[in-house]
Amino acid sequence: MNKIRALIIDDEELAREVIRTYLEKDETITLIGECANGFDGFKEINDQKPDLVFLDVMMPKLTGFEMLELLDEPPVVIFSTAHDEFAIRAFEQNAIDYLLKPYSYDRFADALTKAKSKLAMEVPSAKGLSEVVVQNKDHSGILSRVAVRTGSKIQIIPVGKIRYLEAMDDYVKLHTEQGVFLKQDTMKYYDEHLPAEDFIRIHRSYIVRIKEIARLELMGKDSHVVFLHDNTQLSVSRSGYALLKEALGF
Repeated sequence: MNKIRALIIDDEELAREVIRTYLEKDETITLIGECANGFDGFKEINDQKPDLVFLDVMMPKLTGFEMLELLDEPPVVIFSTAHDEFAIRAFEQNAIDYLLKPYSYDRFADALTKAKSKLAMEVPSAKGLSEVVVQNKDHSGILSRVAVRTGSKIQIIPVGKIRYLEAMDDYVKLHTEQGVFLKQDTMKYYDEHLPAEDFIRIHRSYIVRIKEIARLELMGKDSHVVFLHDNTQLSVSRSGYALLKEALGF
C-alpha cells in the first residue's frame, strides 16, 4: 500500500513542529514538505501534488482560503488554526476536519482517520480544467478582460475592475473589486498589454489603476508612497515617480 503524502502549510514553526511530531507516530504517512506561507504552499501543492495538507488559515501572502480557491484540484485538507471563527467556511471548502490549536494527539489522530477514510474512497479524477483561456484582447493587443481560475471555475474579470497588480515571484497577484487572484504571468506582460491610459507601473512590483490613486506622499529623501482610496500603501520607485508626474500632471 502506498504511503499518504502529506504537506504542512503554517507560518508558525512551533505549529509545524507539533504536526511533524504527531505524523512521525504514523507509519502510513510520508511528510513531503513544509511551507511557511500560503503562496509557497500554493506552489508546493502544484509541484508535489500531495494527498493530504495540514493548512493554517491566517498566513502571509495568501490565506489558507485564498490558496485553496486558486487550486484546480485541491487535495484533502485538515485545517489547523487558532481561529475558531472560520470553521463554517472551512467545511464549506470541503475540509475534512478543523483542528483548533492547541490540540491533543488523540484529536489529531481522529482527524487523520477521517482523512484516510476520505482518501480510501477517492478515485482518480478526470484531468482538471486546462490552464486558463487565452486572455481576451482587442485588435490592438490591449487586454479588455482577464480570465482567472477559482477552484474548478473560470471567472472573467474586466480590466476596469482591477485595482492594482502585485508581483509575486513567477506570479502576478491581481487585486480586483471581486477579490484577489493569482496568475502565472509576468508584470512585463501586463505592463505591455493593459491600457496605458488607465494603468501605470509605479514600481517593479506594482502596476496601479490611475483612478485608484488617492494621493502621493514623500516618505523620505527620494522615497514616495502612493495611497489608494482604501488607504492601501504602495511603494513608488524613481522611474515610477517620473511616470506619475507625467500621468497626473504635477
